[in-house]
Amino acid sequence: MRTLTLAAFAFALSACGENADPAPQTEAEVDAAQAQADAGNGRELIFSDEFSADSLDPTKWNVVGMDFWVNEEEQAYVDSPDTIQFASDVEGADGGVLVLRPVYRPGEDTNEERDADFLSGRINTRGNFEFTHGRAEARIRMPDAVGVWPAFWLLADAPWPSEGEIDIMEYVGQADWTGVALHGPGYSGDLGIADRQYFPEGTDVTDWHVYAAEWTPEGVEFFVDDRLTFRVPKTNVEFFGEWVFDNPQFVVLNFAVGGIYPYKINGIDEPYTGMPQETADRIKAGELAMEVDWVRVYGPAIQAAE
Repeated sequence: MRTLTLAAFAFALSACGENADPAPQTEAEVDAAQAQADAGNGRELIFSDEFSADSLDPTKWNVVGMDFWVNEEEQAYVDSPDTIQFASDVEGADGGVLVLRPVYRPGEDTNEERDADFLSGRINTRGNFEFTHGRAEARIRMPDAVGVWPAFWLLADAPWPSEGEIDIMEYVGQADWTGVALHGPGYSGDLGIADRQYFPEGTDVTDWHVYAAEWTPEGVEFFVDDRLTFRVPKTNVEFFGEWVFDNPQFVVLNFAVGGIYPYKINGIDEPYTGMPQETADRIKAGELAMEVDWVRVYGPAIQAAE
């Protein structure tokens, strides 16, 4: 598909004049054009990262550091090429790939209360890109490993959960399903509005999938590979508490390991909360990673004229 985009661009240049000699498109411009073309329905692409460079774009992403800790997770986050990586020529990917990788680094955590044996990566668009209503989607591949906790989600820049959280994809090491959730005042944490989707036979989280949320003033719909998996109307949310999803949200990608959510699924408390020794050994061996082909956000769907 990228070849077609470049060909179309070259044709457009020739139509402007045979003597024109503009600068060639950058990889980022090619990627943005491809992402817009993939929308296919005329809606506006308002944010995208195809991860074709060899580092994070600081105009789009922030990296979370060691001072952050929630949910009894067994990792500290750090800005490091060990935990936030980029790859090319990845099987099944279109261009470059962001790789969030947990690593075994006992003794490096500066939080004595946590004293985590693992480091990992967490990035967000807070302060760089936030939006209200639209479609957010990412193409992601994850490992089959008990107790890992990768996620793709949206969060408001406000005291949690006063202005909401939309979990587009959470995975806690059960390869046949992923979860979604809404959190807000009166329906957060264990009381969040949540659901699971199970993959069709023949596929699981170790394959590439597009995880998406369509967010409107009337509710949120969740999709996997364009298959509607869960619909949460605003009216349903208001049975539990206030609808707070008319405020800006930013994008988050992270790879946690262990923690309270995996523990509540698998019941493992040794040697780590929610994570067995087998998974720890695979982290030590460098086998586990969350791979992200791209992230794209589109504005609200254009309503057809009556």
